[in-house]
Order: sequence, then C-alpha cells, then structure tokens
Amino acid sequence: MIRIIRTSSENPDFIELVKKLDLDLAERDGSEHAFYAQYNKIDKIKYAVVAYEDERPVGCGAIREYEPNVMEVKRMYTSPESRGHGIATLVLNELEDWATEL
Repeated sequence: MIRIIRTSSENPDFIELVKKLDLDLAERDGSEHAFYAQYNKIDKIKYAVVAYEDERPVGCGAIREYEPNVMEVKRMYTSPESRGHGIATLVLNELEDWATEL
C-alpha cells in the first residue's frame, strides 16, 4: 500500500530521497551538473510530499510558488526499485491537489 504525506523540506525522509535524486542527476548531467544544481536547493521549500510503500520512503516531490497563482513542481523522485508502481503519479496528483488548495 502507498501512503502519501504532506510535509516540508525539513522532513528527514524527503531530505534523504532528494540526496538520491541529486546523485542520479549528477550522473545524468555530467559536467553540466554544477550549473543545474544551483536551481535545486530545498532549504526554502514549504510544500513537499513523501510517498511511503510499506512504511519505507520511496518517492517525493515538492511545489513552490513561481509567481502569484502559479506553482512549480520541484524535486520529483521515485526510488529505482519502486518505479513502475504508479508512485510518481500519486505524488504528482497530491502536489496538484495541494497547489489547488493553496
């Protein structure tokens, strides 16, 4: 069963998942990683979600206000072993619902 919680970027499970995301991106981005990394800070993210599968954190995502009435999706990640289970869709749906509420 997948459980999604709303939290902030201070959540330890969110932080650990983002570290895994950053490692993955560093490998994919290669020499351009430093350029992109400057845009991927999490210290000011108020709205984050973490997905749990059997109480194990397996996915995350966040939103931040881009401009009034416009939210930007940030830091989406699903652990490789949990991909293909619809977790990213659940995370994105939760983020969209939260953005609408805000």
